[in-house]
Amino acid sequence: MKTLILNGFRSDDAVGERIESTLQTQLQARGWESESVLLCDQKIGNCAGDFFCWVRQPGMCNTDDDNRVIAAKIIQSDLVIYLTPVAFGGYSSELKRIVDHQIQNISPFFTSVNGEIHHQKRYEKYPNVLTVGWMEQSNIQAEAVFRHLVHRNAINMYAKTAVCGLVTGQPSEADLTSQTESWLDAIASASSSPVPALPTQAVSSAEATPIRKAVLLVGSPRTRKSTSASLGTYLFEQIKSRGVETEIIQIYTSINSPQKSQAMIDAVNNADLTVLAFPLYVDSLPAPVIAALEKISANRSGGNSKFAAVANCGFPEAHHNDAALAICAEFASQNGFEWLGSLALGGGEGLVHGTPLNEMSGPAIPIKKSLEIAAEALSNGQPIPQSARDLLAKPVIPNWLYKMFGGFGWKQSAKKYGVKDLSSRPY
Repeated sequence: MKTLILNGFRSDDAVGERIESTLQTQLQARGWESESVLLCDQKIGNCAGDFFCWVRQPGMCNTDDDNRVIAAKIIQSDLVIYLTPVAFGGYSSELKRIVDHQIQNISPFFTSVNGEIHHQKRYEKYPNVLTVGWMEQSNIQAEAVFRHLVHRNAINMYAKTAVCGLVTGQPSEADLTSQTESWLDAIASASSSPVPALPTQAVSSAEATPIRKAVLLVGSPRTRKSTSASLGTYLFEQIKSRGVETEIIQIYTSINSPQKSQAMIDAVNNADLTVLAFPLYVDSLPAPVIAALEKISANRSGGNSKFAAVANCGFPEAHHNDAALAICAEFASQNGFEWLGSLALGGGEGLVHGTPLNEMSGPAIPIKKSLEIAAEALSNGQPIPQSARDLLAKPVIPNWLYKMFGGFGWKQSAKKYGVKDLSSRPY
């Protein structure tokens, strides 16, 4: 069995190194061929969110770096092993960077899987996946989110068998060997891990206090021209109109600058309310957004401040955002924020496509109404009402129509680049 290990940890992570070493020993004992890649040593840019890998060079990322090499190795493997410290119930930013690039290995066209809209296969065969995460101490909420995320990734990346392993603390060599054997046995017997339900995102029950200062973090590579910016900016216009001092920060233009990153951290630490607006990338937050949360967590000094999130995805069903928003809630819990809940939009790319909501009518009316309801509550330090959540999550068109229009849209986008065949299999 050809195995690819993708290490999403830093080279000084002793637990990660122990797990990787034990896996290598067990793989060798079984006669499984393996290759290990330390992702932090590779040249891998962030996914640009331009969809060029679907419409300009179908099946291949527009950025010519190590992500293409790894994407090819994934498709050519029988088993891919993801290794990562658990970050708020999700993957580390190092691992997520290559996971984000895996959209090149699937098709832009839509299909139905178990009644949900997903993207079609690009290749006939996809590898099985073993995802191993580790935490310093037990956290039932984070564990459930992590296991659920692994399951969602397996659906979207067409893994027939998906096994999730979790390591807590500093296990003995005997325990680690036993765990590793059980994971590989499960892969060999095609026994996918059970899928837990996502934990309830319990909102804060603390006494509400009016917000004086709020900061919006926009987590899209398209920055001001993104759907995330459109949603977040309209929300913050409504919050500002209620007398709240507001600030908007673009994560993608801040994360690689020490000065701008520090300014972002300071803004969050000094705000009464932080709202994160982001697009869904492979069932979770984009890698740079996770990196921003990791930095904020490592430098957290604020007290009694509040946190909320707004997510949008390219699928018509808003519930595809649930795992990502559960990660946001876990981030808030682990870092002393009062969680004020979230909003989720399905089909955001087709509905909004970065257009300022003030310039839109028709289908945008319920979106704006939802954000106005949320702004009223958030300005008063109260959780986002269920009525706002339901209004934004309500599908605009039926799934069959979304699939039809979506397919037509991808073909039209490809025509601009003279591309007629979107089903290429470069790897």
